[in-house]
Amino acid sequence: MMGRPLFLILGAAVLLFAWNAAAQTSDSSCPLQFTVGEAKTYQFCNPLNALGATLSYIHHAENGSLDIAFKATPAASGGWVGWGINPNGLQMIGTQALIAFRLSNGSTVVDTYNVASKTAALNPSKISITVSSKSAVYESSSGKITIFASLALGSNQTSVNQVWQVGSSVSNLSPAIHTTSGANLRSLGTLNIKSGAASAPAGLSHQTLKNRHGIINVVSWGILMPIGIIIARYVKTFEVADPAWFYLHAICQSSAYVIGVSGWATGLKLGSYSKGVEQTSHRRIGIALFCLATLQVFALLLRPKKDHKFRVYWNVYHHSIGYSVIVLSIFNIFKGFDILVPEQKWKDAYIGVIIALGAIAVMLEIVTWIIYFQRKSRNSRKSSSEMNGYDQDQSHV
Repeated sequence: MMGRPLFLILGAAVLLFAWNAAAQTSDSSCPLQFTVGEAKTYQFCNPLNALGATLSYIHHAENGSLDIAFKATPAASGGWVGWGINPNGLQMIGTQALIAFRLSNGSTVVDTYNVASKTAALNPSKISITVSSKSAVYESSSGKITIFASLALGSNQTSVNQVWQVGSSVSNLSPAIHTTSGANLRSLGTLNIKSGAASAPAGLSHQTLKNRHGIINVVSWGILMPIGIIIARYVKTFEVADPAWFYLHAICQSSAYVIGVSGWATGLKLGSYSKGVEQTSHRRIGIALFCLATLQVFALLLRPKKDHKFRVYWNVYHHSIGYSVIVLSIFNIFKGFDILVPEQKWKDAYIGVIIALGAIAVMLEIVTWIIYFQRKSRNSRKSSSEMNGYDQDQSHV
């Protein structure tokens, strides 16, 4: 009696395994079969973790060579696709690449490129990996380009650092630089050529670091800093809030600075992970923010008393730097959104926070002016009353 259920379980497992295998081999999104001249079946196929690309290949264990079929969609109709191996690490600079694109006559070509710089023009050149039988095919129905090639890696090679990209244009056989944000920064990883296992780099849990960098900076520079300024400008208007407003302001800004410094540090770490890719304006604004915020921290230590002759200059210094930090912070956060490309809901959520803080500031600004004119009117009446009392006293003299 126990044998029959066990037989059914084993049978179901075999059927499930066969179904999965059939699904894998027939999945057109990661093809194992190509027909170029003659049909060829590949040993492995990996859907790569960015840009909708796939890599199919055969590993010849006897000599360590690879037959590859890399398939991707160019970023534009006149664009290019590329795949390569970087012997030096998980980065763009140093990649020994195969890049394919269509010529004006409609033919599709592929050549080797040594990616030695992120700024210099990329021209066909010899690479350190021996490549043979390279060709490329364009699919008009899908707009995809597939690169075919054989690479000699050596029999002792077990894994490689793979890098792939897509670009939007080509000029005189020189591919234009690709987009330097979003998926284009995630298009690298390791490939175990014997087992077929592909993975993102340890640093690309560096994607987790990117997310933390974004969250930390939004909370510190983008939310706490504006709240601190709102407290300083508006809460102190209410006499009952003095001197509590000052301590709330100092705590809020100091917390924002400490958290922001950690976000700045994660940005430096991300820069070390992305050698050859530099978000120049975002980086420079971040450095400027760190310097200005540090000056604000020193402002607390250098704050003169209210009746000191230099207090007016300190106020100008403190207020101008504070507002500059807010403007630069919000601007740089949106540049960060463009680089990180998170789900739209996160960008919408931050926009909602900024609108809410802006609405609160507008309402408090109105309340502040109302209180100001009420106090001015009250002080005017008080002054008038005192003057009338003085005149009456004089009349008795």
